[in-house]
Amino acid sequence: MTAATTFGSRLAAAIAERGQLCVGIDPHAGLLAEWGYGDDVSGLERFALGAVEALAPYVSAIKPQSAFYERFGSRGVAVLERVIAETRAAGALVVLDVKRGDIGSTSQAYADAYLDPASPLSSDAVTVSPYLGFGSLQPFVDTARRFDAGLFVLAATSNPEGPEVQHAVTTPAYGGGSVAATVLAHLARLNEGADRLGSFGAVVGATIDPEAIAGGLDLDFGGPILAPGYGAQGGTVADLSRIFGAAAPRVLATSSRGILRHGPDARGLSDAARRANDELRVLVG
Repeated sequence: MTAATTFGSRLAAAIAERGQLCVGIDPHAGLLAEWGYGDDVSGLERFALGAVEALAPYVSAIKPQSAFYERFGSRGVAVLERVIAETRAAGALVVLDVKRGDIGSTSQAYADAYLDPASPLSSDAVTVSPYLGFGSLQPFVDTARRFDAGLFVLAATSNPEGPEVQHAVTTPAYGGGSVAATVLAHLARLNEGADRLGSFGAVVGATIDPEAIAGGLDLDFGGPILAPGYGAQGGTVADLSRIFGAAAPRVLATSSRGILRHGPDARGLSDAARRANDELRVLVG
């Protein structure tokens, strides 16, 4: 594995060239209706591939939420495979939002499905859950390293239910910090020695309150930060600057509805992405 091919290096290059916006392509029924499409496989295909065509040439990453494709069964997954392939053909990275977390051979099977280039679902990076213990992610870590892929591990999310787990304090044997801080500490170890940017990132919401987490969060863990909640969910550039501070240049700010509401017009979508990237440039400092 060379520094030129790691996910972290590819992401750093993409951000430098295309900006810090990541667009989530989440074709739920409401958005399909807003675009005038049916809540069926045909509507899914028109929506998802139209969004990729309009957006993937202009953003660093596209983040499809797998569940919205899986709900249509095998035909929906086939659309997801095309979304992945056409996003890459347009030069954007694919962050597949699957939030998987399991143990042993099952964890390995998920890793093979989403990170092995032999799979039609193979992506540049995936989101994963560490809440069966961070060590349960080892198959994902090993597979990501083998294929120069990346992970975004849930750390401090914006959903209101998150704090009951993520803000909880571990026992002294596990460091005594919050669960979220413990996840970041594990990521720091995985990213040791990385050149430019590590490949093991964290999901930290764009609307969280860091002061509400006991001991705070050390965001200097060497990897990228996927920050959902920017845009329509209320997260602003000012929030990103406040929450992430010196780590702000490593943030991949994620917006779904805030960009997709400008569709199905392709020009409207691409213009919205350009405006968001212009707004996000302040994070570089």
